[in-house]
Amino acid sequence: MQVTDVGNKEEGKIWHRKPAPNKGVFIRVIRSGKQGKTVRFLHVTFDPTGESFLAGDHHGNIYVFDISRNRFRLVQKTGVACTSLAFSLRRTTEFLVALADYSIKCFDKDTKQLVSWMRGHEGAVSSISVHGSGRYAITTSSDAAQLWDLDTFQRKRKLNIRQSVGIQKVFFLPLGNTILSCFSDDSIFAWESDSLSCKYQLPVPEQGPRIYYKAFAVTRDGKYVVAGGRSNLLHLWCLDSRQLVRVLQMPAVVRTVRQLHFLPDNFDGGASQTLGVLSQDGVMRFVNIHTCKLLFRMGSQDEAITTATISPSGRHVAAVMDDGGVNVYSIHSLSQDLNKPPPLRTAVVSCSEGDPSSNLTVKVRSEVVQRPAKTSGRQARAKVLRPPAADSLTEDKENELPAGLNKKRLVALLQGFGEYPAKYRMFVWRSLLCLPENHAAYSSLTDKGLHGAYLTLHDKYPIKSHKLQRGLQRVLSALAHWAAIFGETEYLPLVAFPFVKLFQNNPLLCFEVVATVIVNWCQHWFEYFPNPPLNVLSMAENVLAHSDQELLQHLVDCGVTSQLYVWPLLETLFSEVLTRDEWLRLFDNVFSNHPSFLLMACVAYVTCCRAPLLLCSHKPDFEYFFHHRNNLDMGTMVKEAYRLMASTPAAIHPRTLLADFSPLTRGQYPVFNQYPEAVVQQEVSDLRTDCVRRQASEEAYYTQQELLQQAEEQRRHILAQEEEKLTQQRRKLGAMKRELKVKEQHLLDASRRRFLTHQQELRASHIQRLDQDISRKVGLREQETAAAVQDLEIRQIELETRRKQLEQSDLQVLEEKRERLAELHTETLCQQDRLLHTVRDMQGWKWDEVMSARAQLQKETHPSANTADTERLVRVRPPRSSRGLLPRPSAVSAVTQPRAPTGAPTGARTGALPPLPAPLPAPLPLTWGRREVESVSLDRGRAQLDSGERQLMRDVRELRLKLAGAKARGGDGRGVGDLHAVWSPSSVSK
Repeated sequence: MQVTDVGNKEEGKIWHRKPAPNKGVFIRVIRSGKQGKTVRFLHVTFDPTGESFLAGDHHGNIYVFDISRNRFRLVQKTGVACTSLAFSLRRTTEFLVALADYSIKCFDKDTKQLVSWMRGHEGAVSSISVHGSGRYAITTSSDAAQLWDLDTFQRKRKLNIRQSVGIQKVFFLPLGNTILSCFSDDSIFAWESDSLSCKYQLPVPEQGPRIYYKAFAVTRDGKYVVAGGRSNLLHLWCLDSRQLVRVLQMPAVVRTVRQLHFLPDNFDGGASQTLGVLSQDGVMRFVNIHTCKLLFRMGSQDEAITTATISPSGRHVAAVMDDGGVNVYSIHSLSQDLNKPPPLRTAVVSCSEGDPSSNLTVKVRSEVVQRPAKTSGRQARAKVLRPPAADSLTEDKENELPAGLNKKRLVALLQGFGEYPAKYRMFVWRSLLCLPENHAAYSSLTDKGLHGAYLTLHDKYPIKSHKLQRGLQRVLSALAHWAAIFGETEYLPLVAFPFVKLFQNNPLLCFEVVATVIVNWCQHWFEYFPNPPLNVLSMAENVLAHSDQELLQHLVDCGVTSQLYVWPLLETLFSEVLTRDEWLRLFDNVFSNHPSFLLMACVAYVTCCRAPLLLCSHKPDFEYFFHHRNNLDMGTMVKEAYRLMASTPAAIHPRTLLADFSPLTRGQYPVFNQYPEAVVQQEVSDLRTDCVRRQASEEAYYTQQELLQQAEEQRRHILAQEEEKLTQQRRKLGAMKRELKVKEQHLLDASRRRFLTHQQELRASHIQRLDQDISRKVGLREQETAAAVQDLEIRQIELETRRKQLEQSDLQVLEEKRERLAELHTETLCQQDRLLHTVRDMQGWKWDEVMSARAQLQKETHPSANTADTERLVRVRPPRSSRGLLPRPSAVSAVTQPRAPTGAPTGARTGALPPLPAPLPAPLPLTWGRREVESVSLDRGRAQLDSGERQLMRDVRELRLKLAGAKARGGDGRGVGDLHAVWSPSSVSK
């Protein structure tokens, strides 16, 4: 057992020499840290192919181990210990890691980049389950389970539970959309993943001891689930019937079941039968759930297993051991019977010597007993079976194949269906070819490494898939190490490629299939090496001549030989002209018949394509035709090949020249020497000559290298001297540079000082200009202020002049009003005098009474006038303003004495009045308080005049009333009405 210490390496080889399994352990991986301490691995998981697995250690480092490529690589450093690992099924380069900080991260193992970071759990995540489509994932902790969308990395739903019931595990069922949830109370619920509705619940077993489920496993077809826990009992549930179908009891040493895993089988159709049970003692036992038989075990008390996982292919088991290392077990080395096909359900019917119908016994070779067929109610005769003849027994013995198959029956099945079942094709081929599976012999070939002839295979045959490229290179190198001629065969990659693509996951089977094909179906191919096998091509041409003479003649006329229409089909084994399914159907028949069937298939292909070939006339057209796919019915071609096998005469039949099928021997591969030794010797001599030539060229090369080395030493010495000179010159140049630097610094200082002085001068001149500008602006401001003052004074004078003009105009208007009032007053007095004279003349009043009335009137109107003046003057009280704003009239015009009426005597009492005195002097202007009113508004003066007129008219009416009263008292005898009639305006005018 080899031990690989990863240490602090980031990548490297898992093994340097392919190990042989020791007690089932294929390889052991450990990681040593500082001071010799071992860093423990915690969890492992396989990718969907089963060829590589992830392993996470206690320090948070994630490694990927590729078993097929023999490489390991550090893909991530999380810094936190992982609690679970899982690969993403849709994007194969991505994987999920559950960390001890309750988070889940998604990384890319190729780019080592963080793809997403998911949070939401409040406890450590114990398991990660990915849906078969790769779109969804379920993470489970003790308190909750969460459903994630791996396209958006968003949480879709969360499964919450009561605190009293914990979650054990929640996972997807394979081949469906069902989620299975298992709780600590042993209850199991099934949910629909789309709607998350509960589909059903498995009944909790009421009888028997409680198991306390902790570990679960589901078969690949999703029909059965096994649950185990703190007991040595396992419950097998059928999910279709939802019933407990079986209880398995493990050995008494098993007290607790930690993990359960079904072992995939290639021949059970997904109904897994082998169950791996990891118990508390660190031993993983594999049992058959139907027979309850212990098959094999892994681990021991000294090398206890902590956790384990099985690859999807069922070839390896990666187990984390109790000491922190990882052991990779080989299932094939642990059990040779697991990958065998199921036994045939055949029965041999025999009759007793007595009544054949009385005692019918059935002996079944397999464990399954076949029931006799149902018969009708009528009694049928029993048929006596005679023992077979010796020839038939010999023939049956020759047709017997490994694993209980019969070649004759397989051929009958093939002829009935046209092909073998795809599910069992590889198993049937292995049986037909009798592959020995010599692991040790194959390892000895692969341990020699890549052959020199195929180191640059990718240059000549580039393949997009690196896995196929390495597989093809590995198989060809093993073939070249097996026989030297295969290192010189140019068409060998074309022969091996279809098998490499078909058996890419099993290089041993691929090598043995190719070797068997070369030994049996490529007989006599190397007799004319390095030329094509002319003898084999001639056999095919003879068969074509016998089958279709017209087509052969057409090919001859067009200059097309068998090297053009047969050899391209043989050297590629039809892989260029057939599809994958057609190629598989063809080789089902090739492997089931004599090696000559391959040549018959070539001729059948040509004859089935005779119509388009007869239309071709140019050689390039034929070359293109036999190197590309064409429209062909595979069933017709196979029938034609069988027809040629049966109808071809023995003289030209390839069977007479080709040997029967000979399988590879077990243990060691046979020596292959079916090629001209002279050619190989010539090749060897050529190789030796090339080797000698290469040695000579190498010696010359080394001699030249020594001379070049000496010349190099001399030149190095010269260069050292020149470097010394250069060093001295550099010193001088350095001193000169320093002096120049000092001078340059001085110049820079002087220029800097000059620049600063210039700047100061510029600033001083700028400040002086600013001062001048300020002074100029101050002068302008004073001038503008003086001009503004002058303008204001002129404006004041204009306003004063305007005010005076307005006052003068007001005074003039007021003077005109006053003159008008004086005139009105004079007219009024004149009218009064006329009235008085008229009254005196008409009524004959006494003058004294009149004068007394006038004096009385004068007193009423002008109380301050003298008595002497009363007789001559009639004072009229000026009209008052309601507000006292209007001044009194400046003078009162004298009332002229009215002329005596016509015919009146001069100086008569009744006809004349005494003349009025001169006008009174103008009254003083009115005052408002203590201040003299200087200006009066014209509108207000007009209002005063109007009020004065109204007052004067009232005084006149009062005077009339008084005169009327005096007349009444004097006994004149005239009424008031006569007075009014007399003093109307019309009487006066008359």
